[in-house]
Amino acid sequence: MAQSANIQLIDIGVNLTSNRFDKDREQILDRAHDTGVESIIITGTNARESEQALAMAERYDCYSTAGCHPHDAERLTASDFKLIQSLHSQDRVVAIGECGLDFNRNFSTPDSQIRVLHQHLELACELQKPLFLHERDASDTMLELLLQYKQQLPPAVIHCFTGSQDALEHYLELGLYIGITGWICDERRGQELADMVHLIPDDRLMIETDAPWLTPRDLRPKPKDGRNEPMFLPHVAQKVADCRQQSLEHVAEITHKNAQTFFNLPN
Repeated sequence: MAQSANIQLIDIGVNLTSNRFDKDREQILDRAHDTGVESIIITGTNARESEQALAMAERYDCYSTAGCHPHDAERLTASDFKLIQSLHSQDRVVAIGECGLDFNRNFSTPDSQIRVLHQHLELACELQKPLFLHERDASDTMLELLLQYKQQLPPAVIHCFTGSQDALEHYLELGLYIGITGWICDERRGQELADMVHLIPDDRLMIETDAPWLTPRDLRPKPKDGRNEPMFLPHVAQKVADCRQQSLEHVAEITHKNAQTFFNLPN
């Protein structure tokens, strides 16, 4: 696993509320810090978990998001959304989301996903707060919706990007940031991403683990429980650097700066 005493990284997407972290959250963050991960953004995926994410951000001196994942869109109530709105008055809640569209699994109907995404886009435009977006097999619809809000849209990131080059180019044309995970380390399904990650401009690239999911497939040794952790972010950064023919230090510098700028984090 790549490590360097000279790098500082920000993991823009960690599902720290997952029960897979219940036994050792503090140790997980200690290990991450030891590998150069300076801070993390804890992902909120529904009203309850967004509330938990904020509590963890306060406890562990990091940051969180608040929103409703497309998988949960059908279950989002009016009171849930009011809670999400209220969380955005807190300084440690730095982005609206995780929200978006997932037409791959359709755990919620496409219509409900679109309705809930509209709610989040309107909130983002009202608050002028960054958007943390999820998109799977839905880039055409995502672009169509984002274009409807183009004049008022705040900064937005397509987190855990796994789409096509055409989708990537359209997102970049719209001014979006792109979040890259350990998906790029999977020679079976991540090769297309590895081949096109160089197309992302330096000032639009961010990196993340999406832990506990998407453990880099080429990690050696592999974690015994298969669980991903923020401590593996330098490994992702090294793979991104190799694919972009840049140094690890350069990728660390630009992604750290972009995350600070995007989420309005203190220096």
